[in-house]
Amino acid sequence: MALIKVKTRGTEDVTGAGKNLIINGGMQCWQRATSATTVTPNVGTSYNTVDRFFFYEYSDGSYTTEQSTGHSGDTGHDTALKCVCTGTDTSLAATQFASVSHRIEAQNLQHLRYGTSNAKTLTCSFWVKSNKTGIYSFSLVKNDGTAHYFVSEYTINSANTWEQKTISIPALTGSSINNDSGVGFSIEWSLAYGSQFRTSTLNQWMTAQDFASTNQVNWLDSTSNNWYLTGVQLEVGDTATDFEHRSFADELLRCKRYYEQWNLTTGENIWLGTSYSGGNPSCFLHWQVEKRGAPSVTLPAAGQSAGTVSFLNNVGGYPTTTGSHAVNKITTRGCRISGSGYGGIASGIAVTFYVNSSTTIKIQSEL
Repeated sequence: MALIKVKTRGTEDVTGAGKNLIINGGMQCWQRATSATTVTPNVGTSYNTVDRFFFYEYSDGSYTTEQSTGHSGDTGHDTALKCVCTGTDTSLAATQFASVSHRIEAQNLQHLRYGTSNAKTLTCSFWVKSNKTGIYSFSLVKNDGTAHYFVSEYTINSANTWEQKTISIPALTGSSINNDSGVGFSIEWSLAYGSQFRTSTLNQWMTAQDFASTNQVNWLDSTSNNWYLTGVQLEVGDTATDFEHRSFADELLRCKRYYEQWNLTTGENIWLGTSYSGGNPSCFLHWQVEKRGAPSVTLPAAGQSAGTVSFLNNVGGYPTTTGSHAVNKITTRGCRISGSGYGGIASGIAVTFYVNSSTTIKIQSEL
């Protein structure tokens, strides 16, 4: 097990609770899925498995993402993200790439004092493993105003061996971060990058739009390739300190600010509402955590068959005809579901929103 040696603790280091700016860095929360999910060629941005991490794929190759467990003895984290190359691209075009990314909300970065002479130095540490050795790239983008880019290298020295890496990121005094709910930082772990986005300018801020080193390996060159990541921490200071282990409940609440999934079971009457006019029932949903912004809401179809949901007449049960429903009045705290065309539901009676068989409601406000 190879470790990166860290420097002596600096005066700007923060060791108290809340030091880790990464949400779900220990890969604990997987609301969407834990099994292999394909990131298909030229798909763009995809949140598909582990919370708060998303996947870029603009190439002729493809890869899957999935949960991998049993790594606590090596890394101190039982769970890791695993990527497996499933479709090769042995000769990347200039603008093609594949990467794993994490975004941080701007208002969570105000203490870094970017754009002032008191701007803070940062350190990012993480555990990584792959059967493909060589030089990989780490990048961080400060998004607001004039975008600034930072690119660094790390080397996977031994195949199939967990190694901890540490990246030092200098203070950025010349450009600030907005105090809002937009993207403050974008972090990327490069798997493959074409020539247009590669650079030999490393370990310093720049305005050129580059995300990888000229030495970056092409991880998409073989379907035998895998890549693992866990224990990601971004903190103030010039030293990598011990990972901040938060409880699962705490980590999940942080994740739900950006994505919340309700896994519904057969026979649930999940919300009480009323019919404000004949055949037009409605009810209100309240998010478990206030969202970053007004979210998109994905509801199951209306009906009385498997995988659907329906308004029920609390007096007579199923309506004589199932109409349709729509989501409206969406805010950061909840929304209204409005039904129409429900036969047998009279004005002014109580209704419930009923689950005909196991299904999900998805509430997304990702960066």
